[in-house]
Amino acid sequence: MNKKPIIGITMGDPASIGPEISAKVLSNAAIYDNCKPIIIGEKSLMEEALKTVGIKDMSVNPITSVSEAKFIYGSIDVIDMGITNFEEITAGKISAKSGEASFRYVEKVINLAMDKEIDATVTNAISKEAINLAKHNYAGHTEIYAKLTNTKKYSMMLAHGDIRVVHVSTHVSLRQACELVKEERVLEVILLASKACKAIGIKSPKIAVSGLNPHSGEAGMFGTEEIEEIIPAIEKARSKNINVEGPVPPDTIFPKARGGWYDIVVAMYHDQGHIPLKLEGFVYDKEKQAWSAVAGVNITLGLPIIRTSVDHGTAMDMAYKNTASPLSLENAIDYAIKLVGGRNG
Repeated sequence: MNKKPIIGITMGDPASIGPEISAKVLSNAAIYDNCKPIIIGEKSLMEEALKTVGIKDMSVNPITSVSEAKFIYGSIDVIDMGITNFEEITAGKISAKSGEASFRYVEKVINLAMDKEIDATVTNAISKEAINLAKHNYAGHTEIYAKLTNTKKYSMMLAHGDIRVVHVSTHVSLRQACELVKEERVLEVILLASKACKAIGIKSPKIAVSGLNPHSGEAGMFGTEEIEEIIPAIEKARSKNINVEGPVPPDTIFPKARGGWYDIVVAMYHDQGHIPLKLEGFVYDKEKQAWSAVAGVNITLGLPIIRTSVDHGTAMDMAYKNTASPLSLENAIDYAIKLVGGRNG
């Protein structure tokens, strides 16, 4: 890249850990060496977050447009949406007010990216319950982005280090997830996986496709989805010169991925992909009774804009207590920078 990318970062739910981990991340001067970060949220809440984390030598620069940003370390540029403030919310409490605010932050960052005022978007966590209380009926960020960018073919990708997973389905019931395992969709996700790997510099990605059933169906003994839907999709992907293996039994595919056999795994449903990634990235310290690491990135593939996100929830029980780890947000910003480079390279 010839210039630093402008990265729009949503503050997340105002009552969550989003504001304070944003403050922690932007207190790291190295972030400004690699990008131009800008927060979409509230001036008053970012100022409260700085107090919470004990950062006294930084200030908030409230702005109304990207053109007003200074992008100088020590002064956090915040597009001040003016929707709520610290007096109107209760830390750690889900509310329609916070839901409305967090939805509007996402809407704003998407519009900025679509208008090419910023190069990539990074999202802090929102409460699905809160946004639905505010009458925005979405299952999560992925669905909001798809709707507001008019994207029909998309998928969620999770990444931690060299382990990556992309999903055939995410926020649906397990019963519906099984019904969504169709040849066309599996092929679509394999293609998205290949494109995503190439975007971050993996020239010839090796892709593994998971089975849906135990033992990948055991030749039809435990289910026929592998024979009828998954294998035909794999064969079509191979005809397009994609290096893809499968269906690999779900209980062995991730140990292989961790060992370096694959660059990315195509999982059939939400928990099949999320559980192993979070087992790898989330580390709990029993002695300290606290999370020592909450790492990983959530990326939406197939969009006309770049979107990465923290790979954790709102952590309402930790809000405004200065105990939340900023590591996943740091990872998300790093991945956004890589993806901008992949598009411009």
